[in-house]
Amino acid sequence: MHSPAHPLSLPGGPAAFAACPLPDPAATARSAAHLVGNTPVLWIAEPFTCDQRGFFAKLEGCNPGGIKDRAALHMVGAARERGDLAPGAPIVESTSGTLGLGLALAGIAYGHPVTVVGDPGMEPLIVHQLRAYGVDVVLVDRPHPVGGWQQARREGVRALLEAVPGAWCPDQYHNPDNTAAYTGLGLELALQLGRIEVLVAAVGTGGHSAGVARTLRMLHPGLEVVGVDSIHSTVFGQPAGPRLMRGLGSSIHPRNVDHQAFNEVHWVAPNEAVWACRALARHHYASGGWSVGAVALVARWLARTRSAGTRIAAVFPDGVHRYTHTVYNDIYCREHDLLNRPPAPDPDEISHPSERTAERWTRCPHPTGTPAIPAPPPMTAHTPSAPAAATDSAAPAQGVR
Repeated sequence: MHSPAHPLSLPGGPAAFAACPLPDPAATARSAAHLVGNTPVLWIAEPFTCDQRGFFAKLEGCNPGGIKDRAALHMVGAARERGDLAPGAPIVESTSGTLGLGLALAGIAYGHPVTVVGDPGMEPLIVHQLRAYGVDVVLVDRPHPVGGWQQARREGVRALLEAVPGAWCPDQYHNPDNTAAYTGLGLELALQLGRIEVLVAAVGTGGHSAGVARTLRMLHPGLEVVGVDSIHSTVFGQPAGPRLMRGLGSSIHPRNVDHQAFNEVHWVAPNEAVWACRALARHHYASGGWSVGAVALVARWLARTRSAGTRIAAVFPDGVHRYTHTVYNDIYCREHDLLNRPPAPDPDEISHPSERTAERWTRCPHPTGTPAIPAPPPMTAHTPSAPAAATDSAAPAQGVR
């Protein structure tokens, strides 16, 4: 393979670079919040796919912290505009990781202290990173008997809201601002790709799948939306169970999930997601965590089984870095029997989520028949009062959206 020449060995050498004009200061970011959005799209084809068919991956890992930077900035900004979040007031929320990074960014941009409630499954890298950003990380020590770690985290948030005057919780699972935050992502995809016939998205809180689908369907009414969930998740009516994967699936029933939006749903197991993550990394350099692997596996199958030329867009929520202790760690993967277990060529199929419990990659082609399951009550926070600390109460950092 031909190696690219070093820039300084090209005609003109160092002098050519010295003669280049200085960058326009107006075109540079003045805050990390300015770097959120306008993420690239990458064509994923052979060798991950076959027969010269492929799909377009929206690389949300190119945001500073991942896809939930969009939601965090939007939810915080909207709450401030409504007066729900007082200047300088504390922000408290449950997270498995990515929203915590987004809230760290929003807290810095808008001037709010942030506390996140996690659990022992949160990757050490994320804990260290959040604390470096000034976030207070609280870890619950035991799962809730019904709602698992997710509900245990929410109970921790509720206790902090009661103890901290003026604290505000974004309540990502039920806050409609979470869904609205992804209008921009949908518009970006439309501008980047033009015609889109199939959208593939992971489903956890339901925010980005609902927001992107709603936006794209205004432009493409015939859009097919394929949801990707984790096995042992309750989002689409399967029974709850222990879940190894983070970032998709749920042990509670988020109101933000738009069940009627999905044309079909797939459940994916951890070993199958690991296989896809590692194959993407090896062959295309662009990969991510559990959600990326699960979404890519389904998009790969759709590219093979849909008619040639079908334009498929898949949302990759994050990158590889936070998963060095899990997805990309051989010791961890061996301990959990995740290696050398590639997915089957095709998913199992069930006609209704109640038919049987999915233990491997499984497809339900008609998920709209899923009965509505009552969601838990939304998280309530104190009415905003005086800020808990003397922080900047002026307008947010320039350019924050």
